[in-house]
Amino acid sequence: MEARRRHIFSLLYVIITLLPLSTLSFRSLSPNSNPCDRRTLPNPLSLRSDQLTVLINGYSELRISLLSTIAGIYASSPVVSAVVVLWGNPSTPGETLDSLSSNLSLLYSAGAPVTVLRQESNSLNSRFLPRHWIRTRGVLICDDDVEVDPKSIEFAFRIWQVNQDRLIGLFARSHGLDLRRKEWIYTVHQDRYSIVLTKFLMLKVDYLYLYSCGSEGLEGQFSELRGMVDNMRNCEDILMNFVVADATEHGPLLVGADRVRDWGDARNEVAIGKREKEVDVGLSSTKRGHGDHRKRRGECIGEFHKVLGRMPLRYSYGKVVNSVNEQGLCEKRGKLVPCDQQVL
Repeated sequence: MEARRRHIFSLLYVIITLLPLSTLSFRSLSPNSNPCDRRTLPNPLSLRSDQLTVLINGYSELRISLLSTIAGIYASSPVVSAVVVLWGNPSTPGETLDSLSSNLSLLYSAGAPVTVLRQESNSLNSRFLPRHWIRTRGVLICDDDVEVDPKSIEFAFRIWQVNQDRLIGLFARSHGLDLRRKEWIYTVHQDRYSIVLTKFLMLKVDYLYLYSCGSEGLEGQFSELRGMVDNMRNCEDILMNFVVADATEHGPLLVGADRVRDWGDARNEVAIGKREKEVDVGLSSTKRGHGDHRKRRGECIGEFHKVLGRMPLRYSYGKVVNSVNEQGLCEKRGKLVPCDQQVL
């Protein structure tokens, strides 16, 4: 009887303690009336640099189970200050999101706080809005179908800490020029890359403002580019790479992960399993036309180039790895060659 009484008391304590925190958290996550008003954003000097804020892009209710698992992995990491699920599907019932938020808060109460925020717009640009509640200098933008092991999250963060002006990612792509057709293409090169994807993208918080609000003299161009993202329902990650490369004249950095599973990858469809429905809603699904997807993204690169009047994307070479078990690249006589020690 005494043990049962203690168990009931513990449950009441959890409910009484966590629910007010959850309510407070939701209030603090209210959107800015004007995200580009710097007066509503925290002082950059007050932002902490020893942890980062994770923003998970959520859309499909079929992926809630997978999303919950992924959110838990991030919440348990010592380098994560907070995890926020940015829900972009306007048709999802409020009760579903309330239930998801409560479950996440209870399941991962021991780690970083996990909350759910319904986006005011289903625009893909919304995932890059400046947020007044972000209290870290580093931000991780990620998808709800990419599972990364904790050590790789920490390693990527350490690399970002010494390369804060660059985009850090686990998935790389490249732009290229089709000389025969005289058009830009979206592709994969074995020896170089110029784009890292928002499947897992680490960046400094300043770039959210730069993407959404532009810089002096470029507000009109950036607004037009964001409009293209809305029209095509695609390419927000490519545009972020354009924005940062244009500002820094540097390409992104690709980081190796010990274990990463992209459940949205079309190759998952060869196996029938409990994740089948979750995979089926992925943008990369062959049922949605992977070839068309790549063609459309090539068109985005071409249109962005046309509006800017220049090609800011910069190639990067090699990959930063955490272990000699994975081949590193070093410079020798002006060329990159395999070696046992990675050189940045």
